[in-house]
Amino acid sequence: MSGKYAASRRAAIKEAAFEVLAEKGYKAASVLEIAKRAGSSNETLYKWFGNKQGLFRTLVEDNAGQARALLESTLAEGGDALEALARLGPILLTIVTGEKAVALNRAAAGDVFETATLGPTIAQNGRDSILPLLTAIFEKADRDGSLAVADPEDAAETFINLLIGDLQIRRVIGVVEMPTSAEMAARTDRALSKILRIYRTG
Repeated sequence: MSGKYAASRRAAIKEAAFEVLAEKGYKAASVLEIAKRAGSSNETLYKWFGNKQGLFRTLVEDNAGQARALLESTLAEGGDALEALARLGPILLTIVTGEKAVALNRAAAGDVFETATLGPTIAQNGRDSILPLLTAIFEKADRDGSLAVADPEDAAETFINLLIGDLQIRRVIGVVEMPTSAEMAARTDRALSKILRIYRTG
């Protein structure tokens, strides 16, 4: 099997896994159905991913990797720290409220009483990897004098809490729709306004 063909098959399996997960939930998502939808075999799926938990761990890692790449490319655009936060706000909201993130968080909740492996994987590849990027922004803000930040990591946590609040969990439990672009922009503006009040200089 060529590398290109194998990559295409793996992508088809992952896409099928998201479809089944969204339709049936984690517990009812079977390896057999995922393999059938992907036009693959059980044997191939088990060979590449080990088991159902391994497949969904891979989905978490892939989704988080794409999110990190998007955040890093946004940061690479330059500008001052506050501009970076303004650009990152809607991106973070898109990442945590998107359909794939919601499906994976629901899967982690469904796995708590089975293997309890997906939750830690989401934490490690999600918030725990994004926090250092935001911390670096607040370090820069303190250096350039746009904010007075004694504890950049705490400031990053504060920004995340102000920006996202309980929106992510409300999406996961199905009581709100994904916010529109305008709503994301408004949430970002509110979070930045509060950050400026908390960490204002002078």
